[in-house]
Amino acid sequence: MKTAIVGGGAAGFFLAVNLKEMMPEMEVTIFERSQRVLAKVEVSGGGRCNCTNSFAEVRDLQTVYPRGHRLMKRLFNVFDHQDAYAWFERHGVPLVTQEDQCVFPQAQDSHAIIDCFLSLARRYRIQIVTGHKILSLEDLQGYDYVAVTTGGSPKGEGLKWLSDMGHEIVAPVPSLFTFQVADKALTALMGTVVEDATVMIPGSKFRASGPLLITHWGMSGPAILKLSSYAARQLAERQYQMPLSVNWRTMGTADVEALVEETVGRYPQKQLTTFCPFGLPQRLWAYLLEKALADRAQVKWKELNRKDVNRLVNTLCNDTYAIEGRAVFKDEFVTCGGVSLQSVHPSTLESKVVPRLYFAGEVLDIDGVTGGFNFQAAWTTAYVVASSIAGKLS
Repeated sequence: MKTAIVGGGAAGFFLAVNLKEMMPEMEVTIFERSQRVLAKVEVSGGGRCNCTNSFAEVRDLQTVYPRGHRLMKRLFNVFDHQDAYAWFERHGVPLVTQEDQCVFPQAQDSHAIIDCFLSLARRYRIQIVTGHKILSLEDLQGYDYVAVTTGGSPKGEGLKWLSDMGHEIVAPVPSLFTFQVADKALTALMGTVVEDATVMIPGSKFRASGPLLITHWGMSGPAILKLSSYAARQLAERQYQMPLSVNWRTMGTADVEALVEETVGRYPQKQLTTFCPFGLPQRLWAYLLEKALADRAQVKWKELNRKDVNRLVNTLCNDTYAIEGRAVFKDEFVTCGGVSLQSVHPSTLESKVVPRLYFAGEVLDIDGVTGGFNFQAAWTTAYVVASSIAGKLS
């Protein structure tokens, strides 16, 4: 029996290795259109590969899988993050969990994952064919099973051959990107990090919290990346031209106002510019004071009047900017969209249109926020496909 895996990325290799472990007699070939395999794994996590997450802080999968959370909940009964953690450690890749619950190789190097896959591929005699683009199933005659793990297709052309077979395709658009903000006073603060901010699209349900980084082009960091994931399709429809609201301390207006009044009472003689009770970086605090109070930014705390307090509270809790474009997150990218989940059997991920054709990884309409969740989706869906193929022959 022979299986072809179309796509030499994370999901493709994980599927191939697990299929060989389940069915040693199966002949497995990975077809990769580029000359390199696992290129996206190499650059992920800043070259460290955030390969999964502890999920310790996840109460609802929808918060980390904006698309596909219901299916992921079902598939986690087969293979979840704990299984992935154990799998890598069992295959010689010790892992560590950071305080933010992101999981990395102990070596802090994505090559620990890559070397593991390549070593296992050699051990199990998995054939790897690079520089080979598959355009139709006719290119794979002679294979008993085909699994498509081609990843995201930002422009959609890579999904046409699947659409031509009758699969429903959800139009792909970028996810996990940073925001361009044309505010020179803000971008002059590049490198400034706020440890916990909340960002929102006004007039919508989209909001996210976490660290925020000011860059020379606008804003980045986990809070922005999560928001870009939640609102990926709406941002694309508006051509990445939307308003953005920032709560710089993730506090309610009543709490911020109470802290302002407490500071006035306890430190009346201190100047606003030299004393920040909100724990914000000094340069950002000076910028926000200037934005809120203009020429009154130099006054002492006791000299604030009611209008000053209202303006300061509003700026801290509801600072507004204009998103004027998107930028990629380093060399990484994720797309939302792909093969509709309505086109696959939910328990096996086999095509409802073409028997013995399967899908795993980002080619499906499943995507997660930053933090190891997309890799976990790759491991889970790939393992389910390997189990499904093996189950047919058992």
